[in-house]
Amino acid sequence: MDANFFNEMYQAGAPRQPYRALEAWHREMPGELRHLKQVEAEALFRRFGITFAVYGEGGDPDRLIPFDMFPRVFTATEWRRLERGIKQRARALNAFLSDIYDRGEIVRAGRIPARLVYGNEAYEIAAAGVRPPLGVYSHIVGIDLVRTGPDQFYVLEDNCRTPSGVSYMLENREIMMRMFPQLFQQMRIAPVDGYARLLKRTLASTAPARCPGDPRVVVLTPGPYNSAYYEHSFLADLMGVELVEGQDLFVEGDHVWMRTTEGPQRVDVIYRRIDDAFLDPLCFRHDSALGVPGLMNVYRSGGVAICSAPGAGVADDKAVYCYVPEMIRFYLGEAPLLENVPTWRCGEPDSLAYVLDRLDELVVKEVHGSGGYGMLIGPKADAATRATFAAKLREAPANYIAQPTLALSTCPTFVDEGVAPRHVDLRPFCLVGETVELVPGGLTRVALADGSLVVNSSQGGGVKDTWVIAE
Repeated sequence: MDANFFNEMYQAGAPRQPYRALEAWHREMPGELRHLKQVEAEALFRRFGITFAVYGEGGDPDRLIPFDMFPRVFTATEWRRLERGIKQRARALNAFLSDIYDRGEIVRAGRIPARLVYGNEAYEIAAAGVRPPLGVYSHIVGIDLVRTGPDQFYVLEDNCRTPSGVSYMLENREIMMRMFPQLFQQMRIAPVDGYARLLKRTLASTAPARCPGDPRVVVLTPGPYNSAYYEHSFLADLMGVELVEGQDLFVEGDHVWMRTTEGPQRVDVIYRRIDDAFLDPLCFRHDSALGVPGLMNVYRSGGVAICSAPGAGVADDKAVYCYVPEMIRFYLGEAPLLENVPTWRCGEPDSLAYVLDRLDELVVKEVHGSGGYGMLIGPKADAATRATFAAKLREAPANYIAQPTLALSTCPTFVDEGVAPRHVDLRPFCLVGETVELVPGGLTRVALADGSLVVNSSQGGGVKDTWVIAE
């Protein structure tokens, strides 16, 4: 591992303040005990059903996500800075979505090109002119962050549709508390178990204005074959709401109804975990068997809230990402508190030429890509792979952006030979409703292979518990 990477645990050979208690903890843990604890963690993951699937691959459809027992730690001061920046970004992204489905003032002002918005494949014309309750389009915003130094944090990308992984954040904490209760007695670690309560409150706050009484919230899932089905059922159970599939719902009159053994029950808020294209076969993909026919008519008339709103995916676009600092200035009148990673939009001729000349130095990503797929890590790729990718860039340059290969920070990670640094990122989950809230911490993803910068679980990455030291 290159010593030039910022090591979050050690500085000048000594443990940094937030990790001092963990230094003694891991040094005093015998290797045999560590192995037994790892086996225990895997057994708990299996018992709880904490699995994921990777599309297009054979083998175990209920794969355990690798869990590393060495937690990642932030001080309260570090977290306050991140929290302010995350909330600021979530507000600006929602202001942008509300604007582009209405008057489009940011486009009129020339602050973002019209083609990136209205020519975006995630822009849903069916949502134009619809103002969702509270004007909120993205109710759960996952902001992916990386760290490169003691005070250097960057936003890697925004996830405004259906960011996944919060179940791992919650279960990581549950498992760590079960296995190492003495650590939680010794250290004052801010809790994350209030997330489900905050999520339910956020969703309920976006119920339609004409909703009588307490709103009925449901979680809409594509079903058990979806890679994130465990999370869908987990969150529904934690919130105490129904987990439904499209066939469980129907439209009648101005409302959406849920089929139950006691007769139809009205649904006010749908936390959807399916893509826009499958929401309503009468509006989007006509062959969809996952959605609810007529749902968009009810949504447009104000009879039901859909969280996150159809069309929110425009804000996920990696080319649009470049303009989020401008959104913050335009809508909030504030300076961005968190920086973007420098980004070249390959659809611009000068940027394309720059990227093609430096493919061996840059990371190139598909604008609509996710999960670590469709990307090139130039310094790790051989000449033939770079040449193949260069041809893709020339053929469809607007489909790609490029960024420098960041020196991602490392955290101590249990490996076969003991403890070693591995690269990490962080996905906090920001909830946007009547208020903007997030629990202290998030999902830390770790690249388990030595030297790897790819943390996605679909690419062999694992997860860690994330601690914020309470004051």
